[in-house]
Amino acid sequence: MFQRVFGKPKPDANPLTTLDKLNETLEMLEKKENVLSKKAVAEVEKAKEFTRAKNKKAAIQCLKKKRLYEQQIEQLGNFQLRIHDQMILLEGAKATTETVDALRTGAAAMRAMHKATNIDDVDKTMDEINEQTDNMKQIQEALSAPIGASADFDEDELEAELEELEGAELEEQLLQPATTAPAASSAPVHVPAGRRPAGPIPQRNKAEEDELAALQAEMAL
Repeated sequence: MFQRVFGKPKPDANPLTTLDKLNETLEMLEKKENVLSKKAVAEVEKAKEFTRAKNKKAAIQCLKKKRLYEQQIEQLGNFQLRIHDQMILLEGAKATTETVDALRTGAAAMRAMHKATNIDDVDKTMDEINEQTDNMKQIQEALSAPIGASADFDEDELEAELEELEGAELEEQLLQPATTAPAASSAPVHVPAGRRPAGPIPQRNKAEEDELAALQAEMAL
């Protein structure tokens, strides 16, 4: 009757099984993120094609789909961060449990040693106990360190880093056309008369000299 009212008791979660399940979920989210990224890139290419075809309405629709994909990608990224944080917490809890079990085993071994030790070994045993106590204090201090480092991330620093990346990408886009030199124009370049090269002048002087020589020859006749 109690089982019908309250349901069957849930079995204790195995840390290893839980970590495997989280890893599988993380891989699934990463695959979905890759698929959505490819779809977003495809929508951008479609928008470019529609823009070249002067189909503004279709291009805008493609950009809207791209933004929807980007929102889903951002959501999947947040899910992945949460799973990573949960995995870190579980791994820390698992390490804590294993450490406690090891300490219990060590304590049992110490009790067995005390029983087997005679009066002559008391000083040696006390030194070992002091050493074990110091080790336990160090372990307790290590276990008291906070976990879940992602909860301490500074959102302002992340936003500033994102703005730097966006600024660098925008600057790269602005500088990209400047790297391609414009094609040389085939139209003739007008050069002012005062700046024309003096190359043809000697030819003109030569023609005048020939004409002058011909006139002198006629006059001589």
